[in-house]
Amino acid sequence: MKNLLSTLTWLGLTVCSAISVADSRPNVILILADDLGYGDVACHGNPWLKTPHLDRMRAESVRLEDFHVDPVCTPTRAALLTGRHSIRVGAWSVTEGRQLLNAGETTMAQVFAASGYRTGMFGKWHLGDNYPYAPRFRGFHEVVKHMAGGIDEIGNPIGNDYFDPILYRNGKPEEFEGYCNDILFSETIRFARRNKTHPFFVCLPLNAMHSPFKVAEKYWKRFAAQHPEDRSKFYGMIENFDENLGRLFHALRKEGLEENTIVIFMGDNGTAAGTDRSGRLGFNAGMRGKKGSVYEGGHRVACFIRWRAGLTAGTEVRHLTSHHDLLPTLIDLCDLKKPAQVEFDGRNLSSRLRNEESHWPERFVVIERQADELERCRLEKVGSERYPQYSVLTERWRLVNGELYDFLADPGQRRNVAENHSDVVKQLYNHYQSHYADVTSHGGDDTPFYVGSNEEPSTLFTVRDWHPSIGNVIWKPEQLADDSFMINGFWALDVRRKGRYEFVLSRYPFDHLRPIGATKARIRIGDVETSCALDPSDDRAVFRIELNPGPVKLQTWFADQGTGDERGAYFVKVSSFSE
Repeated sequence: MKNLLSTLTWLGLTVCSAISVADSRPNVILILADDLGYGDVACHGNPWLKTPHLDRMRAESVRLEDFHVDPVCTPTRAALLTGRHSIRVGAWSVTEGRQLLNAGETTMAQVFAASGYRTGMFGKWHLGDNYPYAPRFRGFHEVVKHMAGGIDEIGNPIGNDYFDPILYRNGKPEEFEGYCNDILFSETIRFARRNKTHPFFVCLPLNAMHSPFKVAEKYWKRFAAQHPEDRSKFYGMIENFDENLGRLFHALRKEGLEENTIVIFMGDNGTAAGTDRSGRLGFNAGMRGKKGSVYEGGHRVACFIRWRAGLTAGTEVRHLTSHHDLLPTLIDLCDLKKPAQVEFDGRNLSSRLRNEESHWPERFVVIERQADELERCRLEKVGSERYPQYSVLTERWRLVNGELYDFLADPGQRRNVAENHSDVVKQLYNHYQSHYADVTSHGGDDTPFYVGSNEEPSTLFTVRDWHPSIGNVIWKPEQLADDSFMINGFWALDVRRKGRYEFVLSRYPFDHLRPIGATKARIRIGDVETSCALDPSDDRAVFRIELNPGPVKLQTWFADQGTGDERGAYFVKVSSFSE
């Protein structure tokens, strides 16, 4: 409530004025399907899938036919929820602390909440699990989510799975029965029923169809004769999703919510398993590239927007659009208060959605596959300038890492025509240089973990969150016991208040402790460094250190009992401590 009140005050509203707005405004359900590409639905030509509910939704929707997102999940989520470029808002990768959405950014949920909507988030957040980054601190009144970037990844309970998972309701663990998609759709339906007399906004970012590819056999068995197991199960997950979408639409009709609820369906990046890297196997609607690629298949996805009471079914928008556009568009469609002093990177599409004639200036959309650290990306080198993988889009042209494609004539991006259109290359490249300088003007500053805040007195962070100094990160629980990993990194912290803090270090999760197998533990925070001896059977090391407020870097070491080589602590818990 404190977070909501501060948001309302910041936007120049009062609680009373926010909730006095007429309740005839539309509800919004935003469905973000993980790793489902443009070609992973029957209505886009996939010859194997049966997706009747998605096909029907497409027919009843406004369809954005040239719609683009980031090539991987966290950047898409950050840009979608802020209307701003992912590098600009600090969340440009999936690990290494670069998945944290800067605390000063205003989210879509905060905008809806400040205008009197009830807000819920059910599924995969992947923008930070601690204060101030977790969704319950970013404008959502009710949250059911898993931790980290996957339901089975480090940060979740050991053994967590797509079936009968432990999820977190408003920050507290809860055991659920059933399959993840089914659970998350059920939570969405319950939220809609409870709030049907009041306008509501639901963000439903599913963890499926992300790997590991798991779903009941009845959904995937029919694909097994023609496809490898992973693709068969991937397709099975899609058909389970489609079944749940039909269940959601049935519930909306039954509750009298169908006419005045905007339902948006979109993917978060290109397909993960609908095709192979060559594009010769599977189906990708003729596009080059898949998840992670800056070619078209890595970032062009489906986007259907259905609003029976406000938009004309079957309308196609063929202008170049992106995920940055949805927040400014929803502000207009739902009559929300625009946050003060926020500059969106997207456009308001409401006139296009309503099929109204209006001027549509030429635009450039930039797609980047930024690596985990700006200074460590896989670089294209042009003279003295160094850039990540990128694509600059116009409605006709695609400049991809210096290659030029005429998208209207060659949508499959097979013929590089850069030599024939040097003027176009120069124009698009100049735009990219200007864009990159703009969105990286923060210099790659670390987004820190807060410790010692009143809102969250104990903070946990893991190996997947550190900035690597030796090796990389790990994110699968089975990697924790692998003695071949001698990796390390630092965490960026923001100490919120002066005091004595307890640091508990371990190699294993605190709900599944095992012997570390180390003879010494060492910790450095800022200019303070200390160590202690360990018995190899010890399952943790504990340090108590006096800290002053402000930014600081934390790094840890365990000396292996066999080799003496050092690895970092994979789990660190920090709490305020009183003698």
